Amino acid sequence: MERVDHLGHERKKAEFDVEAMKVVWAGSKHALEISDRISRLVASDPVFKKDDRTTLSRKDLFNNTLRKAAHAWKRINELRLTEEEASRLRFYVDEPSYVDLHWGMFVPAIKGQGTEEQHKKWLPLAYKMQIIGCYAQTELGHGSNVQGLETTATYDPKSEEFIIHSPTLTASKWWPGGLGKVSTHAVVYARLLTDGRDYGVHGFIVQLRSLDDHLPLPGITVGDIGTKFGNGAYNSMDNGVLRFDHVRIPRDQMLMRVSQVTKEGKYLQSDVPRQLVYGTMVYVRQTIVADASNALSRAVCIAVRYSAVRRQFGSQDGGPELQVIDYKTQQSRLFPLLASAYAFRFVGEWLKWLYTDVTQRLQANDFSTLPEAHACTAGLKSLTTSVTADGIEECRKLCGGHGYLCSSGLPELFAVYVPSCTYEGDNVVLLLQVARFLVKTVSQLASGKEPVGTTAYYRRVEHLMQCACDVQRAEDWLKPSVVLEAFEARAIRMAITCAKNLSKAPSPEEGFAALSADLVEAAVAHCQLIIVSKFIDKVQEDIEGQRVKEQLQILCSVYALSLLHKNLGDFLSTSCITPKQGALANDMLRSLYAQVRPNAVALVDAFNYTDHYLGSVLGRYDGNVYPNLYEAAWKEPLNDTVVPDGYDDYIRPVLEQKFRISRL
Repeated sequence: MERVDHLGHERKKAEFDVEAMKVVWAGSKHALEISDRISRLVASDPVFKKDDRTTLSRKDLFNNTLRKAAHAWKRINELRLTEEEASRLRFYVDEPSYVDLHWGMFVPAIKGQGTEEQHKKWLPLAYKMQIIGCYAQTELGHGSNVQGLETTATYDPKSEEFIIHSPTLTASKWWPGGLGKVSTHAVVYARLLTDGRDYGVHGFIVQLRSLDDHLPLPGITVGDIGTKFGNGAYNSMDNGVLRFDHVRIPRDQMLMRVSQVTKEGKYLQSDVPRQLVYGTMVYVRQTIVADASNALSRAVCIAVRYSAVRRQFGSQDGGPELQVIDYKTQQSRLFPLLASAYAFRFVGEWLKWLYTDVTQRLQANDFSTLPEAHACTAGLKSLTTSVTADGIEECRKLCGGHGYLCSSGLPELFAVYVPSCTYEGDNVVLLLQVARFLVKTVSQLASGKEPVGTTAYYRRVEHLMQCACDVQRAEDWLKPSVVLEAFEARAIRMAITCAKNLSKAPSPEEGFAALSADLVEAAVAHCQLIIVSKFIDKVQEDIEGQRVKEQLQILCSVYALSLLHKNLGDFLSTSCITPKQGALANDMLRSLYAQVRPNAVALVDAFNYTDHYLGSVLGRYDGNVYPNLYEAAWKEPLNDTVVPDGYDDYIRPVLEQKFRISRL
């Protein structure tokens, strides 16, 4: 069959060098080369086929995932892939599985919290996958409140062992991925009890299953917690439940980099600062922000391509109907999401730098930037995952009825993505942590303590509390300095208002509880400012490629002004701008959408996603949607028989009105 590019006419409209934009999106030529090569390798391998995922039973789906994970590991070894290539391969296989937790949580936890001896013992086994690990922190009764965990680790000096125990039903570990059926080991978080005292939550390496026959070891009850939201989605993962009945482990299986228990049972803090543990948290949250840009860009890619293919209404004299992407209502919902995908990409890149910076400082015993880095990663995790989850659902609506089909790829993408709003810190809880940090920063201004990093704008508090925006014409909103000042003034004014209101409360805790909704809004304003400022920084770099920078400037303005439009109440109530200036920002936004329109398809092409990775009939590169939707329908297992199995028993009696009336 001849390959027709139904989106060719759209691609010809592009006003910039798409290949150069691919490099910007990937982060470097090297990263693009690896992504491109590995994504094609995965797409061309029949074992990684995924178009039947939504029709499989849970057991078949899970088995299929195990097969893919084993095949991926085999390919990684056969091709002698580097760590970077192996991680891209797992990414493009695009199936949540136990390996995500093994590499993403188990290994980093041992690296971050284990001693040199523990590294030597456990990491070689983990790197070769001779043991498979998960991260068992969350319990049935507690998630976000880690201090409330109930599992205990009681030290017995006679045998030099810890006794790991689940004293209550709610102490059962609940949710860890990879735990239900696969993991042989776990990093388990439990309350350390020794010398007659509770020393709070610490990490322990616990073997769960025999390495001979995979049976749970004595004292361990473990299983899967059941089917989750969506069809295939996260159901390929064996999220588990785990209970301990006085399970003994050697003393040296407590992760002892930061604190130790001696043979006699004395608790000691090591000279390694406790703050080092936060390094791992910054790392994990940075990867979550990067995942947000991946998931949102996928949804946007599908919605943009399909909006350009789909035609509806507006036919003149029997001519073709209008492309849906030409409707202003479609543009005003879709283009801010396109801009957000790019914004999250760049803030994710910056977070990688921040992680390196924080790690180097921690190793040099410099903790000055840690509270700010912790708050900033918590806030960005919260903001990007919330926007992405809502954005995927918006993209599904933008694809009309067909978006509701599993073959569109959007319902599954949504179901896989949504849990990230809860894991690694519930999004509202995280914003309240950010708010606490901001209020503290405000209170320290009087003492002359210099705000650092993303709060450095607090140094200009006097100016920002009284400055007036000088926008006269719509074009003035294209000036980065104008946009930045408006966002800084809004964020600082909201934080200071919260701080003032808190000071009137009978006690800080009562004030915090009463004002929590306002505090969340102040935290969001601060996080939005961070993303806007990092996007502006990116655009001001030297960027190669014809008119690539110009496109990024347009997207940066779309991102900032669509936020301003959406949060206009904040900007007006804090007197950062006037209603007239708000109206001018909206005028500017409309004309920016018109500038994005001819480049929209090329801007999603720059993500460089294969059709295999997108997994969407609506988002196909060639735009040949309808024949493929039609074909996909006939693959539905219900269509294996023309007459359904239940016809004789249930349909015929209805049609022929032949019922056996049961007599009561």
